[in-house]
Amino acid sequence: MSGMRASKNMTFPAFQRAALRALAALTMLLATSVRSNFVFDDDPFQPVTQDETVSVGGVVTLTCSVKENDNSSLQWSNTAQQTLYFGEKRALRDNRIQLVKSTATELIITISEVQLSDDGEYTCSIFTMPVRTARATVTVLGVPGKPVITGFEDAVQEGGEVTLTCTSSGSKPPAKLHWFRDQEEIQGRPDVVESNPDEPTYTVTSELTLTVTKHDNNALIACAVDHPSIANGDKRTEQPLSVLFSPSVSIQPESDLPREGEKFFLQCLGNGNPEPTAFVWRRKDGELPPMAKVDDAFLRFESLNKSDNGVYECQADNGIGTGDVTHTLLVQDPTAMSTSSGVDHAVIGGVVAVIVFIMLCLLIVLGRYLIRHKGTYLTHEAKGSDDAPDADTAIINAEGGHSGVDDKKEYFI
Repeated sequence: MSGMRASKNMTFPAFQRAALRALAALTMLLATSVRSNFVFDDDPFQPVTQDETVSVGGVVTLTCSVKENDNSSLQWSNTAQQTLYFGEKRALRDNRIQLVKSTATELIITISEVQLSDDGEYTCSIFTMPVRTARATVTVLGVPGKPVITGFEDAVQEGGEVTLTCTSSGSKPPAKLHWFRDQEEIQGRPDVVESNPDEPTYTVTSELTLTVTKHDNNALIACAVDHPSIANGDKRTEQPLSVLFSPSVSIQPESDLPREGEKFFLQCLGNGNPEPTAFVWRRKDGELPPMAKVDDAFLRFESLNKSDNGVYECQADNGIGTGDVTHTLLVQDPTAMSTSSGVDHAVIGGVVAVIVFIMLCLLIVLGRYLIRHKGTYLTHEAKGSDDAPDADTAIINAEGGHSGVDDKKEYFI
């Protein structure tokens, strides 16, 4: 009895036996699947795939193909080994995943609006004996954000230093940052890369330190992102520099020929950042003339006089510094002509002289030609008239002429 009870205890229930058989089958399936990785490339049933790279938000296409098929179905599985498509049948309810093509030898699907979580290995299987598989790695690129430049809060005085910081977040793999001054690339400090919490992306930071001059005022400093997910120049931020510097000064006269008795002014021009707002006029050799009035950047003369001749100085102040310049005033006679007017009259006089000379030459040549080619003609009024006894005979002789009588010639000039 005890032996029978022992034998009875060793017998497994029917559902346990079924579970054991399923486990054994799964073990064999996994074993054959693993062994399929070692199938030679010339196996016509071996699936063929290729790795893909896609940016976040893009569309990736997964293609699996075999040379031959024994009526077995092709299947795509995701990184979690969830079946996406088994032949033409959708297995996972994800509207981002769509079937493109399903035949006995090819299975093509697409995944749209790709997310960072879609990164990883995808498996294509064909359920032959043994099961054959191939893997495709999908690399999802995190698109970097537009760079942000800080450090422009305040203008920098000439000769000072400014440190600019450029930051771009969301890249995968880490982006590279480049600095530019106008169109010329300049070197900043090495990039600093930090991982972003809760997502597989990175924040990249770069610094640039410049010693500025007045020539850097309004120069465009740019930070550009270099990353395989974007085209060059797509992610670029520009900021103009503002440099404070002392004014450079020049004096602009109203005309280049100040005449005695005329109104006249000198204008003081200052170029600085900020623009100069205070102007001081002086005369090098004494006080300003009584008829000269200071009008901010202008020195106005109501009526010029020879006594106004001298060297005048203008000093401009913009709060950062001062600049000064001098101008020599020489008052001319009222009848004096400007240099440009004198040049114009000289040109006109020269042209007239050339024309007169050409006309004289033509007259001389024409006169010499007429002298050398004197005209001749025969006069018939004297032919035979001297020897004619009467007027009628003289006319007849004149009309008929005599061969022995010399021709009379008349000259003309």
